[in-house]
Amino acid sequence: MPSACPPTIGDFSVLPVSIPPLPSFPRSAVHYVYVRRNAPKVPTADDSRSLFLTNVPVDSTELHLRGLFAALVGSGRFESAAFEEERKESYQASTTDLQPASLVRQLAHSGNKKRKREEDNAAERAEEEEAARLPSTWTRPLRRSGSTAVVQLADEKSVEQVLKAIAKIHKSKKYPTWGENVADRVPALGSVWLKAHNRLSYPDKEVVQAAVDAFSALFAKKEQEAAEMAKKLRGEADEDGFVTVTRGGRNAPASRNEAEEAKQKMLDRAEKRKSELTDFYRFQLRERQKEEQADLLKRFDDDRKKVWAMREKRGKFVPEA
Repeated sequence: MPSACPPTIGDFSVLPVSIPPLPSFPRSAVHYVYVRRNAPKVPTADDSRSLFLTNVPVDSTELHLRGLFAALVGSGRFESAAFEEERKESYQASTTDLQPASLVRQLAHSGNKKRKREEDNAAERAEEEEAARLPSTWTRPLRRSGSTAVVQLADEKSVEQVLKAIAKIHKSKKYPTWGENVADRVPALGSVWLKAHNRLSYPDKEVVQAAVDAFSALFAKKEQEAAEMAKKLRGEADEDGFVTVTRGGRNAPASRNEAEEAKQKMLDRAEKRKSELTDFYRFQLRERQKEEQADLLKRFDDDRKKVWAMREKRGKFVPEA
């Protein structure tokens, strides 16, 4: 019998999950998943209908979580799941990927013109990057111990229902079973998983060559776009009205470092233009804070003088005989 666990720990609701016996460990166990409302540092529109999970089982897949939430609140509530590794890869791709072509087009076409073409170009770029990746050598990933995931549900009401269902589980002691009706829909682990990894580690030469060719073509395309962006920026004056002339003149081909510096400069300018009004109000706020601080210091100095005056007056006081 598992030891009693509190229904909540801090902001987290504790979700007990029954792990069925395996050939390698022929005993059932209870695993605890900690669930709370999703509250990332950078808010998004879907936060109100999302849940943040931590300590998910190491063999977690989207199908496992879908089955778990279906056992809690029924089917049709679960939409998607993003695991920790996937969120990190998505964030790194969005922050480090060099996409100068889109920046050049934004300079050439102000406003929201040709949005459809932009979307088509983005979809085409995604296909090119997918083709440039080498095939995976694992049939399914394993999560690190204590890994996290963000689950997106149908609506905010579903979030409420999940949290209430977790609270009821602690009273009924009927824990949902992990991986129920899922085993036949996901690749097996164990020796079969390792044998598949050994086989996938040696893909066909044609597959590897196609991925290498796609990567080379994509790299050359990015280099060309970076050179075009740096060339365009060389002809633009900075805030002080000066035009930067680099090695080779204004129209010489740009190196990758120069292109990345040009990209960062362009992003900085766009961010500064975007925050000019906000910075203006911040300047007013800072000035007001300085005035309030000066007023406090003045009042403190006046109070201190009053205290010293009272002390001196007390020292000269002579009681009547």
